[in-house]
Amino acid sequence: MTTTSEIFIATVLSLAILSGCKSKVQTRNRLNEKQFPATILWAWERPEDLEFLDSRRFGVAFLAQTLTLKNQGVMFSPRHQPLKVPPEMKLIAVTRIESQKTTDQRPSLSPAQREQLVKLILQTLELDRAYSIAIQVDFDALSSERDFYRALLQDLRAKLPDDVPLSMTALASFCAGDRWLADLPVDEAVPMIFRLGADDRTIKDMLAAGDDFREPLCQRSYGVAIDEPLEMKRDASRRVYVFNNHSWNESSIGALNDGWLK
Repeated sequence: MTTTSEIFIATVLSLAILSGCKSKVQTRNRLNEKQFPATILWAWERPEDLEFLDSRRFGVAFLAQTLTLKNQGVMFSPRHQPLKVPPEMKLIAVTRIESQKTTDQRPSLSPAQREQLVKLILQTLELDRAYSIAIQVDFDALSSERDFYRALLQDLRAKLPDDVPLSMTALASFCAGDRWLADLPVDEAVPMIFRLGADDRTIKDMLAAGDDFREPLCQRSYGVAIDEPLEMKRDASRRVYVFNNHSWNESSIGALNDGWLK
């Protein structure tokens, strides 16, 4: 006969195993498995000639497309500007998602829209020379859009090859005090520590004081802008994504090498 004590011990062991499995899922980082460089340059919608870059030191996250959620359906806008990189460069295809909102028309956030988004995002792995080996989603989801976004990421992860990294950007406020990112099926949530608006001083003072983002997924990378140097103690184990309002050139890369991020 099984005693109450034995049942209790078995339950504790089961919970420990489940906890361990959950931790293993949360700690996997496919970007590290793929040996992505420590510095990733965001290449937005402008002509970019990055053939001079050392692909051992830099990777590139390029805007591949912008998808706009309408009341019904999704409006597709591909990248229009040329992008030149060394053939061995590790690339992340970024999909920007926006919501078209008017006073009487809001996105329906339907399963059909989610399915269409997933299909279009998956296609970014097949661009040109098929050299995109990771995906990043950039969507400033409102509170009312979070369930839709979570389901989108779950569907996307399920359809991606297991070894393909899935990254997302995250408003710094999501990372500092809002735990809705917990357990999302992504390898990282890149905290956007620039153009912070009303949260600017709060977030930057927090980082300058040596504090960190509460959300573990936001503790794997930094998202910064070259024109907003930060006074903070950088964790050298984290990847840094850098945004530039202008096209990248050797001069702006030199600014990075001069240690503008403190």
